[in-house]
Amino acid sequence: MTDRTPQPVDRQLPTDEARDLLALVRDIAQREIAPKAAEEEDAGRFPREIFTLLSESGLLGLPYDSEYGGGDQPYEIYLQVLEELAAARLTVGLGVSVHSLSCHALATYGSKQQQVEFLPDMLGGGLLGAYCLSEPSSGSDAASLRTKAVRDGDDWVITGTKAWITHGGVADFYTVMARTGAEGARGITAFLVPADAEGLSAAAPEKKMGMKGSPTAQVHFDGVRVPDERRIGDEGQGFAIALAALDSGRLGIAACAIGLAQAALDEALAYATGRQQFGRPISDFQGMRFLLADMATQLEAGRALYLAAARLRDAGRPFAKQAAMAKLHCTDTAMKVTTDAVQVLGGYGYTADFPVERYMREAKVLQIVEGTNQIQRMVIARHLAGPETR
Repeated sequence: MTDRTPQPVDRQLPTDEARDLLALVRDIAQREIAPKAAEEEDAGRFPREIFTLLSESGLLGLPYDSEYGGGDQPYEIYLQVLEELAAARLTVGLGVSVHSLSCHALATYGSKQQQVEFLPDMLGGGLLGAYCLSEPSSGSDAASLRTKAVRDGDDWVITGTKAWITHGGVADFYTVMARTGAEGARGITAFLVPADAEGLSAAAPEKKMGMKGSPTAQVHFDGVRVPDERRIGDEGQGFAIALAALDSGRLGIAACAIGLAQAALDEALAYATGRQQFGRPISDFQGMRFLLADMATQLEAGRALYLAAARLRDAGRPFAKQAAMAKLHCTDTAMKVTTDAVQVLGGYGYTADFPVERYMREAKVLQIVEGTNQIQRMVIARHLAGPETR
């Protein structure tokens, strides 16, 4: 581990409130999160107490309405908070993003009564959420999901298995997409399911290449009964709700990717300026200087791209294409920058004594979650050239 303290990112923040918020987040990140990140990731330990701290600090519901316990923050600010958290530990940054994703359906499509009843605890009451769309046989083809919800009087009975669920087994509530009608996208409905519902269980967490501290697990629904009051939106509206959430969630992934890339660049720069070879720092050599310059340029371009998409969202304008572009570019950048950081450190970069090998392993999953980067290219191309002809 290098001793050089990274300089704060030079952010163009619109208000003093936003500057104070980012300063608070950076303080929590550097004091409470970063010091234990390597040890806890190696041990596969999920830091639930950090999410409790973030909730108590008002940081788990930032983009949502303060009427329900949110922070009333624009996405432009919320995403930069995610970036700071992810730079300290991706498990935390990504976890906050997933929690926000899990709240999106109810916050956007729920009834006033549902929002009053459930949102305050979800946004600021210490609860942690998970988002259940993918299944063992339906990943990118999410509209073919098989988990069923059958009407039984005033209740729904949910049966099926969800896969690749972040926070599976540790979440307090699950936003679940289940089939209530015919095959295809129009037969899917959204539900808010409490974790303690009878018949709900989680499998053992997946054994992953990276992000070992963030549990990813299958979640089983064995005749789970939920009242109709926990149905979100109209019957058959669930797939549209899911896609709307993912547009915003992809911006969260993009911000986390840039945070991870920033951490990798900071570590590489600290090492390159401190490592002596041939009587001078290796940062003096042109090959190294160009490599660092390219890393920084790719990172800054990614940050500008996700912020531009966030500003469109904040202005109420369409942003789905830009969200896909941001997710694609920023996660590819994270993979490239973290790989280059390992190269900067040479043999040391390949050891667990320095965090860059962990950053590289963690970056890979960002190219996969919430729509693979191949799917992002399809989304972008449809916006550009229209739907594919058959």
